[in-house]
Amino acid sequence: MAQEEQVLVIERKVFEQAGSFNGLIFDVDRYLNKIFAPGTPSFMPRSKAEKDPSYKQLIPYVIMTCDGKYLNYVRGKRAGETRLVAKRSLGIGGHINPVDNEVPLFDTDFRKVYEIAVEREIAEEVSVEANHTDRIVALLNDDSNEVGQVHLGVVHLWTLDEPKVSRREQMITQMAFMTADELRQVRNTMETWSQLCLDGLNNIG
Repeated sequence: MAQEEQVLVIERKVFEQAGSFNGLIFDVDRYLNKIFAPGTPSFMPRSKAEKDPSYKQLIPYVIMTCDGKYLNYVRGKRAGETRLVAKRSLGIGGHINPVDNEVPLFDTDFRKVYEIAVEREIAEEVSVEANHTDRIVALLNDDSNEVGQVHLGVVHLWTLDEPKVSRREQMITQMAFMTADELRQVRNTMETWSQLCLDGLNNIG
C-alpha cells in the first residue's frame, strides 16, 4: 500500500497572529519570519490537511516573466487538483513534501526545505532553459472558497532573460507568454489565485 502524501503546513493561528488578510500582501518578510520560525511548520497527511482549515498548506506560486510578458497555461484533465481543471493559471507550484528535506527532522531548516521544494516543483512541471532571478514578492490568501481556505500561497517572480520554457507535465496545456493587457481579456477564465495576482501585477513587477 502506497504511503500517503505528507505536506508542509502551518497552523492557521500562526497566519492570523502575523496578520490575517485576503488577497495579496507585499510585506513578505514579516510573514516569512513567522512561518519558518523553528517549530512552526510541520508535515501532515494531505487528506487531513485538505479538510482541516485550522491548518494552511504552504504552496510556492511561481510567476514567470520575460520582456514584459507573463507565462500562463490552462490546467488539463490530468491536473492533480481536480477543482482547478480547465482554469487558466499564472502560477506554477505545488505542495512541499518530506522528500525535499535533506536534514534530520529534529533539526530541520524549513526555509531551506522550502527553497529546495520550489526548484523541484518547477523542474517537474516545466523545463526552463534560461537564466533567471527569483524573488518572493507577495503572500496570497483567499478564504472565499474551499481550496483557498486550506492553502497559503508564497508568490515568487522569476524574471527570465529569454522566454525559453517548455512543458513537462501533461496537465499543462495552451502555455504561452502574454502581456498583462492580453491576460486581462481572459481574466474570467482564470483560477482565483491567478486573478488576484493579475490584479496585483503593478506591485509584483
